[in-house]
Amino acid sequence: MNSSMPASPGFWRRHQRRLAPALFLAPAVIMFLVFVIIPVIESLRLSLYDWDGLSTPRFIGLGNYVELFRDDPVFWTALRNNIYWLVAFLVSPALGLALALFLNQSGFGMRFVKSLYFMPFVISQVVVGLMFSWFFNADFGLLNHILEGLGLPPVALLENESTATFVIIAAGLWPQVAYCMILYLTGLTAINPELLEAARMEGVKGFKLLWHIVLPQLKPATSIALIVSVVGALRSFDLVSVMTDGGPYQSSTVLAYYMYEQTFGAFRIGYGAAIASCLFFLMDICIVIYLIRSLPRARGR
Repeated sequence: MNSSMPASPGFWRRHQRRLAPALFLAPAVIMFLVFVIIPVIESLRLSLYDWDGLSTPRFIGLGNYVELFRDDPVFWTALRNNIYWLVAFLVSPALGLALALFLNQSGFGMRFVKSLYFMPFVISQVVVGLMFSWFFNADFGLLNHILEGLGLPPVALLENESTATFVIIAAGLWPQVAYCMILYLTGLTAINPELLEAARMEGVKGFKLLWHIVLPQLKPATSIALIVSVVGALRSFDLVSVMTDGGPYQSSTVLAYYMYEQTFGAFRIGYGAAIASCLFFLMDICIVIYLIRSLPRARGR
């Protein structure tokens, strides 16, 4: 009687547990490499060249960075404005939380009120920039009409070097606070009502209830709000372009807009890549600070 040997399992069956996760991750990894890693490496490479986009690139080493840090006052103005944006945008999660706590209640007309607060989030940044430009316009803006009605002299905030940046930041905060509010509203609806009721029965109310019960449950929403706020502050391009074009006298420019000007306006591709690299490293610093503060807490849990 012939005994048949069982066929050995194929390669896929033997390695299925290890290969399946890799296959699922492969599309995302490939897209990340193509659209993030490769452009970053190419930008770092271009920053070492003097190139106008047409002629042969000329290798100059760190020449673009030397000019950027030593001889370019506009770069330092843009960097300072980005820091202003970053500090101001870090306030948006707190403002969004306050609005979410106010709107997290049921009652007549609350849905309509919530929709009004949602509106800034769904409006395009370009539209937001146009609205604020018209509001603060020195000739026909609503702000100056109000001031004239009160007997006060008109102001030209967007035409003033010392105030233009802060007006644009205010325009950027409007939709950013709305986005943070949506995140916190979603988090508040996910909190177990029985947990809050048990805390109230133990005598925990007011600020103690918020600090010890509600805020710990909102940590995921807070993390997302902080990350999105930092990214929004550092990529502040569209509002600057729409409202001031970086003016007056480049006083309101930011790194992203200055990079665009140098790359597509002055055709200094290498110099624009150097500015982009500085913006990339600034964003990396913010990410590292966040990871240093968050990872020990995650391990503790």
